[in-house]
Amino acid sequence: QVQMVESGGGSVQAGGSLRLPCAVSGYTYSSICIGLFRPAPGKEGEGVVGMDWDGITTYADSVKGRFTISQDNAKNTLYLQMTSLKPEDTGMYYCAATYRLPCGIGSSADFGYWGQGTQVTVSS
Repeated sequence: QVQMVESGGGSVQAGGSLRLPCAVSGYTYSSICIGLFRPAPGKEGEGVVGMDWDGITTYADSVKGRFTISQDNAKNTLYLQMTSLKPEDTGMYYCAATYRLPCGIGSSADFGYWGQGTQVTVSS
């Protein structure tokens, strides 16, 4: 059973930075795709970034150039570094996992394993 644990959320002012760790455990083989999602109006969830365990990444246009994902395979942890935060980045951020490849963040319904989420609040 894949388990995801997010942390690192908090409150910052616009222009600030946060780092969100996402610890992953229980996966049985390396062909796994990890995504981070946040709620979006009228959508099931907006994919922010996706990464497969080979390190290939996909970013939403809204975060390109501001967010960077990295991985520490020894710790089975991914890190989402968020910079130049905007009020519209506010929301709960969820880690999710799927064995469905290729690794894409177009639909949260493709992801069957979810963490509990961590809140990010950006004030103007």
